[in-house]
Amino acid sequence: MENEPFAADEGEMLETGEGTKSLQEQVEEQKAKPVLFGTFEGVFVPNLLTILGVIMYLREGWVVGNAGLFGAWLIILISFAITTCTGLSLSSITTNIRIGAGGAFSIISQSLGLEVGGSIGIPLYLSQALAVSMYIFGIRTGWRWFFPEHPALYIDLAAFILLFVIAYISARLAFRIQYFILVVIVASLISVFWTGFGDSMQGSVQLWGSFPGSPETGFVGIGFWEVFAVYFPAATGIMAGANMSGELKNPRKSIPLGTLSVIGISLCIYLALAYWFARSATPEELVSNYTIIFEKAAFGPIVVAGLLGATFSSALNSIVGAPRILQALGDHGILPKSEWFSQKTERGEPRNAILFTGTIVLGTLMLRNLNSVAPLITMFFLITYSMINVVVFIEQNLKLVSFRPLFKIPLLVSFLGAAGSLFAMFIINPGFSLLAVVVVLLIHNYLLRKHLKAPFGDVRSGLFVAVAEWAAKKTNSMTSSSERVWKANLLVPVEDPRELRGTFYFLRDITYPKGSVKLLGLSGKTDEENLLSHLSSMSEGFQEEGVFSSWTIIDTAEFEENLVVGMEALTGSFFRPSILFLSLPESRDRDEEIREIIRKASMYRMGVLLFSKHPQAGLGRQNLINLWIENRGLDWDISMELGNMDLALLIAYKLKSNWKASLSFMTFAPTTIQAQAAENFLQSLAELARVPNVKMQILRENPVKSSKLPFASLHIFSLDPNPDLDLARNLMEKAGSSCLFALDSGEENALA
Repeated sequence: MENEPFAADEGEMLETGEGTKSLQEQVEEQKAKPVLFGTFEGVFVPNLLTILGVIMYLREGWVVGNAGLFGAWLIILISFAITTCTGLSLSSITTNIRIGAGGAFSIISQSLGLEVGGSIGIPLYLSQALAVSMYIFGIRTGWRWFFPEHPALYIDLAAFILLFVIAYISARLAFRIQYFILVVIVASLISVFWTGFGDSMQGSVQLWGSFPGSPETGFVGIGFWEVFAVYFPAATGIMAGANMSGELKNPRKSIPLGTLSVIGISLCIYLALAYWFARSATPEELVSNYTIIFEKAAFGPIVVAGLLGATFSSALNSIVGAPRILQALGDHGILPKSEWFSQKTERGEPRNAILFTGTIVLGTLMLRNLNSVAPLITMFFLITYSMINVVVFIEQNLKLVSFRPLFKIPLLVSFLGAAGSLFAMFIINPGFSLLAVVVVLLIHNYLLRKHLKAPFGDVRSGLFVAVAEWAAKKTNSMTSSSERVWKANLLVPVEDPRELRGTFYFLRDITYPKGSVKLLGLSGKTDEENLLSHLSSMSEGFQEEGVFSSWTIIDTAEFEENLVVGMEALTGSFFRPSILFLSLPESRDRDEEIREIIRKASMYRMGVLLFSKHPQAGLGRQNLINLWIENRGLDWDISMELGNMDLALLIAYKLKSNWKASLSFMTFAPTTIQAQAAENFLQSLAELARVPNVKMQILRENPVKSSKLPFASLHIFSLDPNPDLDLARNLMEKAGSSCLFALDSGEENALA
């Protein structure tokens, strides 16, 4: 008996490297795999058919008639220069990232964050969806050239149903249909250029036109840039392939190769076709007859078929590509009901997104006229082009090691691409350009409030670091002076997180809104893991309150050693803390350490705030602050040098503002003459320091020797460089409320 081939029925099992599976399971598994497209099918053909569109058939002749051959070539070259720069930028960034679904949305999101990507992606999706309706109107125009008696609405609905059914079945079916359309368009171009081998072409060519205008305006004249505005959309269309990025076998290879080859081929076609128009008809015929290409071609009906095919393929690319953008937006939670939009079939078809897109297209078809929003669609495409160039320009300038594209381009290319796209926007329609920018900014603001979480990193932090580094270098190159830019940047040592919780809001009120809090964890008193956890939580708490905060931990043996090491380490940093915040210990055990730390802080030119919190009163109602100014004897003349008073005055002003409290300037003067001089001094001080609504109070008794101080939520005193800490405790007891002692660093000036 001959050996028969092994056959397995449904119940038999096959041994594979992945385990034992039935043949039926393997067949079903193969069917479930998403269809992936190559360079030609997924990028080249969609891009080419989108670029070789309606403008090529119905408006390029008009451009040549107005601008002449050289003028038309110049317009074509400028338009394709912008598209080429964008194509090069798109190719470069695509070879640097693992591009996901959504094309331009994915590219922009991975560099500038989901908020920026979404603010571009949503308008781009709407533009693609609305463009389907515009292309359907174009299909109607071509169809009625053959059948003028057919009702417009029925043609539109039939075209929509056909497009929607093809897109709903699968992208592969759509791409296979495009092969047939490509053949028709190639045949139409052969029919056009065939006449070049006969005698129909004229001998004379107008090299530079007189720009007479168009029939709709009565040929009153038109400018070069207005003609450019009409033509430029013809050079766009390179996003059709990028929109399929999630379904390409190798997007890193396919997008650059397919995009750049299409740009080169379509540029040659447009330049050659401009020459054909210039040789085939007079300028008068070109500007007055939009369908002259049908009449001058060797076989007109095939050119009309090419127009129909071009508009149909553009509509098909849009109705296939737009749902992919919508599905990608849903994947990242950018849209309401994102889960519904993000769903795909086993074959990778975003059916829900297709249904939603079909609803939008059908609704806009019922409006019967999209002329009013057509310019806005072009603006959104151009903003997308501009942002792709901006992304590459930023990445190139940051010089981060993560940006190492396999396809490198000069810095000038991305800059010219971004500038050219913005230039084209405002040349085409300044009003709609501004409206498009406003729409993008509004969407970005909305997405910022959603606090989106991206599954990938972006370069925004690198961008801000680069700006900070530039600012640091510029600052260091200038004359050193921080008086006018002083901010309360605190260094807060933390041994026990519970103590920090007790002063949290006080620290917030000292630093808000432009100051900062640097938490310096000192290990020894608390478990290091527990300290780390609390520092991170507290730092986030300051951030939520609008105060920039960061933290670090120093691990050495003693409190003083810990703190001094921390100060030494931070002294050399650019954004270094300028004020050391200390809490006055209740016992005298650490008095000598505190005095040594204050001495070291002065040596490192750091100010010091020593806080003595009253155990019962705390900060009370935070409604009254007393700022104590030392008796100056007979010398009450005010000058820009206030002595050790600047930090105390600045902190008093910040607390007055944040607490909305009353502020009193307090001093003592034992004689009537001194009291008068003191009053004049305090009034001048309030005026020069620009502190409004200040009360003045002059006591005849030294507060150090008095038995009781006037009531206040907080008393602020100047701190001696070698302080008497027992005196500080005594003043808190006399006041019956908390006290703050301030020592200048020499960097402050309350009168600056």
